[in-house]
Amino acid sequence: MSQRNKLLVKILTGTSDANISFDALCQLLRTLGFEERIRGSHHIFTKEGVQEILNLQPKQGKAKAYQVKQVRDVVLNNQLGGLDED
Repeated sequence: MSQRNKLLVKILTGTSDANISFDALCQLLRTLGFEERIRGSHHIFTKEGVQEILNLQPKQGKAKAYQVKQVRDVVLNNQLGGLDED
């Protein structure tokens, strides 16, 4: 299983929201087709066809747990990131 798929499974299971690398989460969103805009420490992700806007900030190199939950909700609600994609 690829690193991307491992991270996606980790996010979707929700067992370790506080232990997700911020850089890995940003990379995952980029591979899912999100466009990234950076304003200071804020990384803003948008995607055509997805109504939600994700605004993420790092906390000591990790993603904030509530923001990981937001990413999970967006992925599930929009049926993004099928594990068979690579």
